[in-house]
Amino acid sequence: MEFYDKFMTLALIEAENAGKKGEVPVGAIIIDSCGKVIARGHNLRESKNDPTAHAEIVAVRKASRKTGSWRLTECTIFTTLEPCPMCAGALINSRIKRVVFGCRDPKAGACGTLLDIPSHPVLNHKVEIISGILEEECSKLLKDFFKSRRNKKK
Repeated sequence: MEFYDKFMTLALIEAENAGKKGEVPVGAIIIDSCGKVIARGHNLRESKNDPTAHAEIVAVRKASRKTGSWRLTECTIFTTLEPCPMCAGALINSRIKRVVFGCRDPKAGACGTLLDIPSHPVLNHKVEIISGILEEECSKLLKDFFKSRRNKKK
């Protein structure tokens, strides 16, 4: 678990960076098979005015550029929030090996909560899912962000 905690902590730093920009605080880190960080990303939907600029998509694009391939077959992504359907699809299409996430997303979670896209039997690629890593920290960051936004509206 210490191995996973280390990289989830880096993803949490990315999430905090998103929050400082007024973005929903979700962060992602991609490591290669040797455990080297090859990409980082955080939500940029608001600042880029791009509905696809989720942390996972940002990180996958950077990892693909870094490796020179769209196939990330030996990579693991660490993300603070369970991927949504769009991100789960992108992770399958990138052939990522493993998804490690912090907290579940009861509104859009597509890695076991509402849907289980990475394990769907008809898809040609299966993704290993590990959940609940630093779950409380990941959840607290999101809850605090939305609480702050609600308080500002009052």
